[in-house]
Amino acid sequence: MSTQPQTQPIPPHAAVLQITWIAPLVAFAVSHLARLGIPDLVEAGPKSADELARETGLDADALYRLMRATAAAGVLAEGPDGRFLQTPMSAVLRSDAVPSLRAMVIVTTDEWQLRGCERLDYCVRTGKQAPEAVYGKPLFQYFQEHPEVAATFNEAMTNMSTVEGPAVAEAYDFSGIDSLVDVGGGHGLLLTTILKRNPHMKGTLYDQPHVVEGSKSGPLAALLDRCALIGGDMFSSVPAGADVYIMKYILHDWPDDKCLKILRACRAGVNPGGKLLVVDNVIKPGGGLDWGRILDLEMLMFPGGRERTEEQFRDLLAGAGWRLSRVIPTASPLSIVEGVPT
Repeated sequence: MSTQPQTQPIPPHAAVLQITWIAPLVAFAVSHLARLGIPDLVEAGPKSADELARETGLDADALYRLMRATAAAGVLAEGPDGRFLQTPMSAVLRSDAVPSLRAMVIVTTDEWQLRGCERLDYCVRTGKQAPEAVYGKPLFQYFQEHPEVAATFNEAMTNMSTVEGPAVAEAYDFSGIDSLVDVGGGHGLLLTTILKRNPHMKGTLYDQPHVVEGSKSGPLAALLDRCALIGGDMFSSVPAGADVYIMKYILHDWPDDKCLKILRACRAGVNPGGKLLVVDNVIKPGGGLDWGRILDLEMLMFPGGRERTEEQFRDLLAGAGWRLSRVIPTASPLSIVEGVPT
């Protein structure tokens, strides 16, 4: 007979309250803990709410209650003396952490995100995106008109690349590839990670001109002797003559018709025998809670794209002259969808 304690199922009403009240409030609390810079301030050692309030000008009682709430979820820890200590989860919210998720969790409480999520019902009723209802324009146009907001978003994407970039570079064999174009590569952290591991390779970062401009002082700065920075419109063309075109978190932003434009541009530019690498979530058959199924709602509400199954990727690639050859898992939630020209 087993002596292990039996886990009691959570009653349905308690499970619903955890999802709809506890989880969102914890997420908001953690996001604002990062905004206030508290994880940076406790890095040198434990501090009380009173000490931190004196450093920051915040209200000591309110700050204590915020930290107590995040500590309940493991983001900080409260000692018996009432002082708060760093934990592994609060440490990744430091501004100098590697990897850092500070910007990524801050974005979750940015105005555009909160106001957009309020309009999920509009998206479900119409199939349209929330920024159209809130701002009267698509999300990426809103970002272009509000560079300070876009800067936080771009930093958040770089945050994710600090986690996912090494997983992609480790999972795929880039030997034998002489030239690679990162389509929509942001500030270039993924490309930097790949180039550093493959010193024989030359790279090209390709994105909108204002994004590329911001990348000049980014992680690629030390690799510009073998990397070109090019601005343009990926829906009309990409830099031609590369062995491989890679894109991470790009196709999931767009509906199929726009994805086909990107994929056809890559197909027209690829060298004979070249390949396409799409780094995205691949939704697996069956049910269950996973990153892709939930992130799909973000795509529905904001840019208008979707997370896709392997079969959907196969059909999408086929419509642009590519054949899906394999799907390679990584140590992150993302997979590498490899395509070859047909």
